Amino acid sequence: MQKLIAFLIIFNILFGSCTAQEPAAPDNPSQTATHIIKVEVVANGLQNPWSMAFLPDGRMLITERPGRLRIFANGNLQTEPISGLPPIWQNGQGGLLDVALHPNYTKNGWIYFAYASAVGNVGNTAIARARLQGNQLVDFERLFRGEPLTDLSYHYGSRIVFDSDNNVYFTIGDRGEMHNAQKIDNHNGKVLRIKDDGSIPDDNPFVNQPNAKKEIWTYGHRNIQGMAIHPETGKIWTHEHGPKGGDEINIEVKGANYGWPLVSFGINYDGTIITNDTVIEGVIRPLHYWVPSIAPCGMCFVTSDKYPKWKNNLMVTALAGQQIQRLTFENETVISTEKLLQGYARFRDIRQGTDGYLYVLTEGPGRLLRLIPE
Repeated sequence: MQKLIAFLIIFNILFGSCTAQEPAAPDNPSQTATHIIKVEVVANGLQNPWSMAFLPDGRMLITERPGRLRIFANGNLQTEPISGLPPIWQNGQGGLLDVALHPNYTKNGWIYFAYASAVGNVGNTAIARARLQGNQLVDFERLFRGEPLTDLSYHYGSRIVFDSDNNVYFTIGDRGEMHNAQKIDNHNGKVLRIKDDGSIPDDNPFVNQPNAKKEIWTYGHRNIQGMAIHPETGKIWTHEHGPKGGDEINIEVKGANYGWPLVSFGINYDGTIITNDTVIEGVIRPLHYWVPSIAPCGMCFVTSDKYPKWKNNLMVTALAGQQIQRLTFENETVISTEKLLQGYARFRDIRQGTDGYLYVLTEGPGRLLRLIPE
């Protein structure tokens, strides 16, 4: 019963506003501290869009959580979804999640997916790859599925990034069982690292530790739904959902413990205390945290000349907060934050396109936006 109550509370917070009346648009163009931004709606009619990736030929792949992969091309969202996806477990927050291209996509054609995968009525986050041929996926390979499997329907993660050696980093949330995040005998509450073919790198931090899951890179996370590579340092930055308060931004350090649920700046949804500690020895302290929560989901660094005053700024999209946050850093310390387009929609993801513009996915309504500086 406690798990059911917790799920209903979380579901209402994260998804309750999806059926709400469409929010009013902000001033367009919108004045920010450094740029005047015009919001251009380039596609409508998406259902719970989750992620996007840009193909070299200018087309865009968009995932919809119910289990569809769509193509946006030449200014139009194609009606027919791409076929060839595996069975997608549509279970609460689970479904088709992230999509990312291999760094050598032009040579090997691999597209990577994070999705919920089930055996019967239990499952977990999986990572797979396939190639796109026409409007169909071919050469499908499932590379990984998290353990243990569970019937709980929340905290799947999951984002995907590649490092300079083409290793794949991805995330799985604690799956609603918080103390698993501190145990390295399971995949939940972790950042994980595999080679691009699904094998395990021999320099992963726990690869030689008995009973440990060899894919683990870092642990002690609640639910990471934002991950990006810093354009100058190459470090992996993440943000994760806290409970009621305590969303975090972190830099991932090999083998490190990020503390959940031993430390937190938040409390349970029913108001009870999870922990009295925000700092303990041996745990990485976040670069930044939000109280109250904004429910961050999606992040990217700006490198485009289209936004000259935003170079290397971090952009974070927020669901419950219904805003995009722009953060500036100096020596990995937050210098400033700015809220953009507040109240416009639930912002699910933000990416910089091959044309240099920032693209944003919203849900309730499901839209693809482009941010145009004027």
